[in-house]
Amino acid sequence: MEDYTGKYKGEQVEVALFGGEYQDGVLTAYCYIEDVAHLELNGHILRRTTGRRAASPRTSRPTSTPSSGAPRVLAARNLAKAWLLLTGFCVAFTALGWTLGGYRLASIFLFCALLSAGGLAFYADRVALGMVGARELPLAAAPIVHSTTERLALLAGIPKPRLYLLDDPHPRALSAGRGTRGAAVAVSRGLLAVLSPAELEGVLAHELAKIHNRDVTVQTPLVVLSAMVIEMSRIGGWLERVLLLFLGPIAASFLHLMLTTKREFAADRTAAGFCGSPHGLADALIRLEQTEELFPFQSTPATEPLYTINPFAEDGLAALFVTHPPVSERVQRLRALDPAWREKLRAA
Repeated sequence: MEDYTGKYKGEQVEVALFGGEYQDGVLTAYCYIEDVAHLELNGHILRRTTGRRAASPRTSRPTSTPSSGAPRVLAARNLAKAWLLLTGFCVAFTALGWTLGGYRLASIFLFCALLSAGGLAFYADRVALGMVGARELPLAAAPIVHSTTERLALLAGIPKPRLYLLDDPHPRALSAGRGTRGAAVAVSRGLLAVLSPAELEGVLAHELAKIHNRDVTVQTPLVVLSAMVIEMSRIGGWLERVLLLFLGPIAASFLHLMLTTKREFAADRTAAGFCGSPHGLADALIRLEQTEELFPFQSTPATEPLYTINPFAEDGLAALFVTHPPVSERVQRLRALDPAWREKLRAA
C-alpha cells in the first residue's frame, strides 16, 4: 500500500472523480490499495473510485479558513472584555480599601489587586486545568489527537495548543488559556472512546475556534474568579449552604455579565470553516448530548463555560451558570450552513 497522506495531509484539495466530477475538502487520507485509489475527505471516506488514476487530489487555495473581518472584530472585543475584567477587579478592590481605611489601605488593596490580576492573566489556564483534574496528554498516548490538533491549528493560523487528558469516562472537551499563545485543550477519555474521527475533528475545531476568537481570554479568568467566590462559602462552616445561597448568584452574575450564547454560535461557524464541513461538529454535539447522561459527572458549576456543551444537569446551583445555548439550536444552525445536506445524504 502506497501512502500519500503525509504529502497532502491537512491541505484543502479538489478531487477529480471518475466521470469528470469534482469534490473538494480537507484531505485526511489518500492511498492506493491493490491499485485502487481510496480517499478520505474531512474525516469521511469518499466513494471508491475506479482506475489507478481515477481520483487524484490537487491542492487549491484554502477556502475553509474564515477570511472576513468578523473574527478579528470578535477577537478584539474579547480582548477588550478581558482588560475590562482585570481593570474592574483592581478598581473594585481599591474602592473597597478606600472605604474601609482611606488612602493607605486603598494603596495596599491596589497592590494586592494588581498582583492577583497578573496571576489571573498569566496563570488562570493552569488553575482552570487543575480545577478539572487535567494532566498532560503525551504524543505517544494519542497521536491522532495530536496530529488532528496540529492540522487544525495550522488552518486556524494559531500555534498548536497544549493537549491535556481528563482521565474519566464522561465525554467532554474544554479549552483554556490567555490567548492564542499559551492556550490548552483538554479531552476526556470518554470523549476519545465515543466519537468518530470526523466528530472528534469537529470538537477539536470548536475548541480551537474559541482560542482563535479569543473566547478563552475572557472565559478562563472569569471561571477562576467565579470558582473562588463559590469556594468562599466554605469558610461559613455549618452556614456554608446559607453563604452559597448568596454567593452563588454573585458568581453566576460574573459569567452572564461578560459571556453570551453568541460566542458558541460564532465558534461553531468558525469550526465548520476549519473542517470544511459543519456535519462533523453537528453529529458530535448530538452524540455528546445523548451519551453524557450515561456517565456520572461532578465538578464546580463555575467551569461550565469552558466545555463544548453544558455537562451539568440544569437544576439547583448549576442552573445559574448555564451559558451554552441548546444543542438542538446549535445543530440546526450548523446544518443551515450546508442547506443541501439532505439531498447529499439521499444521494450517498
